[in-house]
Amino acid sequence: MQDAHERLVACIPRLRRYARALLGGRADADDLVQDTIERGWDRLSSWRRGSDMRAWLFGIMHNLHVDQLRRPALATEPLDDELPLAGADTTAGGLALRDLDRALQQLPAEQREVLLLVALEDMRYEDVAAALDIPLGTVMSRLSRARERLRLIMLGQPLPSPLKVVK
Repeated sequence: MQDAHERLVACIPRLRRYARALLGGRADADDLVQDTIERGWDRLSSWRRGSDMRAWLFGIMHNLHVDQLRRPALATEPLDDELPLAGADTTAGGLALRDLDRALQQLPAEQREVLLLVALEDMRYEDVAAALDIPLGTVMSRLSRARERLRLIMLGQPLPSPLKVVK
């Protein structure tokens, strides 16, 4: 069981990175990671030895995130997370990262989740499907749509309308 505890702790940096990219704000991301680790720790006995703990934890995180989206939002006030940082990176690379983060936040949540798990976390499509409890084909179609939509947003081009005129 000690090995399982060590594996769980080793996943924390990746969980934090994914949650931060998914939610944007540091405080919300840290809360989601904490809830994920707490639930994972409590249910560690249900993790199958030999399986990918990272995918298992991302599945827990996904379910918690979906549950949070379903709950009515409480009114909050932004803290220092929203304020510009002294000495913030205003180089071209820093600005591009900021633009990418804003573009990612414009993607529908289901597309953003798949894109981040594949591109940021380098997960296999099969593992993403298992973590999100969706079919493999759905992973591939959401990923394709997310990449195209992100490309258009980054180029500043209008997004295609989801509605089609049928004659």
